[in-house]
Amino acid sequence: MLNSFKKHITTNFPFLFNSKLLLAVSGGVDSIVLTHLCRKCKLDVALAHCNFKLRGAESDDDEKFVISIANHLNIEVFVESFDTTSYAEDNNLSIQMAARELRYRWFKQLSNALGFRYIVTAHQAEDNLETFLINLSRGAGLEGLTGIPPTNKKVVRPLLPFSREEITIYAIENNIKWREDSSNIEIKYLRNRLRHKVIPELRKINPHLISNFQNTIKFLKGSSQIVKSHTEYLKSSLFIREEGIIKIPVSQLLKLKPRKPYLYEIFKEFGFTAWDDVESLLTAGSGKQIFSPTHRMIKDREYLLIKNTEKNNSLKEFFINEGEEYVMRPLAMSFFTVNKINENNDSVIYIDKEKLKFPLIVRKRKEGDYFYPFGMKGKKKLSKFFKDEKYSLLDKENQWLLCSGNEIIWVIGKRADDRFKVTEKTSEIIKIKAH
Repeated sequence: MLNSFKKHITTNFPFLFNSKLLLAVSGGVDSIVLTHLCRKCKLDVALAHCNFKLRGAESDDDEKFVISIANHLNIEVFVESFDTTSYAEDNNLSIQMAARELRYRWFKQLSNALGFRYIVTAHQAEDNLETFLINLSRGAGLEGLTGIPPTNKKVVRPLLPFSREEITIYAIENNIKWREDSSNIEIKYLRNRLRHKVIPELRKINPHLISNFQNTIKFLKGSSQIVKSHTEYLKSSLFIREEGIIKIPVSQLLKLKPRKPYLYEIFKEFGFTAWDDVESLLTAGSGKQIFSPTHRMIKDREYLLIKNTEKNNSLKEFFINEGEEYVMRPLAMSFFTVNKINENNDSVIYIDKEKLKFPLIVRKRKEGDYFYPFGMKGKKKLSKFFKDEKYSLLDKENQWLLCSGNEIIWVIGKRADDRFKVTEKTSEIIKIKAH
């Protein structure tokens, strides 16, 4: 196994030879064998052991064992204890998910503080199969059936091609001691039920289960890469990106067949999971919207609009005092006294200072807003102006208004109000520019 491991590292993870590595060690056979293999390959590793305090004295004995292994091999070791049960209760998590969060958070802290380039874990072939079966039982897509990734950002898993049997045989042949976690035999956890009940039955059906599974994973990864490449090409042709908003032509989405799998691949990165609702949005009326934990998707006439909801600006209004020449939030504007009108574009207006009531207000729309559009007679509801200008729902939400008291001076960047215009009687002209 050592020669196979060296070849695997040299071929697929050559960067590990010149990197400072943090190796996660539980005390079980997988992580202890990985420790010895890394040592044999002369990799620069330090050990990290988590004591989750879930098995009383047994957990403490695991900690002592890992420390003794580190001392014997002359390897630096870090140990941290966690109140996993309290953390799980406080965060409404299962014990396993709580332990995972605590573990990786600590690994990241150690890595950042002490300069470890990669975090190495001892996931092996059966772990990969268990993950595959769990995802399969939950109805995962193709990507979820490709197993545990060998690398995920800073996390590297060099034991994935090796079976638990190979690892155990290597440990026995090389007189390597390890600890058995008693909780691994408890079938109350899904992963353990698969390990002790399902996989042994599958092995009876096919003794070559693991090797065949490894081949299947290779095929699935190849198929997944083809789908990913096609999806990226499709998105590059469909997505129109405009100032934090993505626009997608509905007519092009309606042509896709089979539609729902296409929608899944195109929009899964935005956190949407209710695919019936996404598909229904294609034929819904304008203004209909759905939400994911991070994004909102809106039907706007011939387009779907996607916007990140995590980056919304909470500032709804701000004030401009008399004499201020520049403001920067939430948009940049300048105010100057001038003698004449010398610039004519949508980003500039000229107004009669005497008609202003300070402080001026910059705010978003309110129900019932109206103004007197420059060059027109009479007033117009802001909602009607938005409709005539073909504003999307997001355009309406993002539009800022410059106001004097309750009166709109300027739909910023779009249309000034006729009531504040410069006339023959104007004695002082204020030039306002949006940058």
